[in-house]
Amino acid sequence: MGASFSACKSDPVGALPLQSNPSLGDLPESCAALILGYLDPPEICKLAKLNRAFRGASWADFIWESKLPSNYQTIVRKVFGDGLENLGKRDVYTRLCQPNSFDDGTKTVWLDKNTGSVCLSISSKGLAITGIDDRRYWNHIQTEESRFCSVAYLQQIWWFEVDGEVEFPLPAGTYSLFFRLQLGRSSQKRFGRRICNTEHVHGWDIKPVRFQLWTSEGHYASSQCFLTEPGKWNYYHVGDFVVENPNASTKIKLSMTQIDCTHTKGGLCLDSVLVYPSEFRERLKHF
Repeated sequence: MGASFSACKSDPVGALPLQSNPSLGDLPESCAALILGYLDPPEICKLAKLNRAFRGASWADFIWESKLPSNYQTIVRKVFGDGLENLGKRDVYTRLCQPNSFDDGTKTVWLDKNTGSVCLSISSKGLAITGIDDRRYWNHIQTEESRFCSVAYLQQIWWFEVDGEVEFPLPAGTYSLFFRLQLGRSSQKRFGRRICNTEHVHGWDIKPVRFQLWTSEGHYASSQCFLTEPGKWNYYHVGDFVVENPNASTKIKLSMTQIDCTHTKGGLCLDSVLVYPSEFRERLKHF
């Protein structure tokens, strides 16, 4: 048997050279690019590590242009001006997936890296808050628990009112708007444990808070609820709206009120407002 095996491995004079079996490394780069076009961005990046063909193909502009929002050029001009003109589409996608600030740093926009969907956030400093300049009522406190590194903390007030607006070229689709709130004041971690002081939380279980939104395309939504779960950040759903024209900026106005002056309310952290694709809103439960 050993002799037979040796014979199979031998290369007698005059015989044709042995042919190696084809592998993925032999795949033309153009074919690899066509395959990558059917994958999601994280899958493309994983296959790019497979071999040289996929690595080269993963930079093809036509692949990443199909993953970018249909109006990505308008978004780029809004956020970066002309700063990304010389970048390839993969680099543009990468830059847009990072948190990108605009309007003096009070607003942030980014792409969901898995789907290319646009997400938008407004910081507490980008909102009009009644009494925000009076330290008897409100303070801005630093915290690692906010993407803006700062939240507005309400100590106590009779008339609670928060308004805001944002104008942005959102791609066509359905979006949900949320307020990110917490009953209680967060402090620095101690011995690795998160500490939240809920001592001054009061008034939110007497009358519900009312949320509203309006858009320039004529959509209106409202909701109301009691604020619950002290010590935990929650996303309170205001409502949904539809964007039909991605070539024009959509203007969104929003509000949060509790203006029953028969009682005070306090002990609330206001972090931000979030605009998020409605089809993925369940993901917010894991944030």
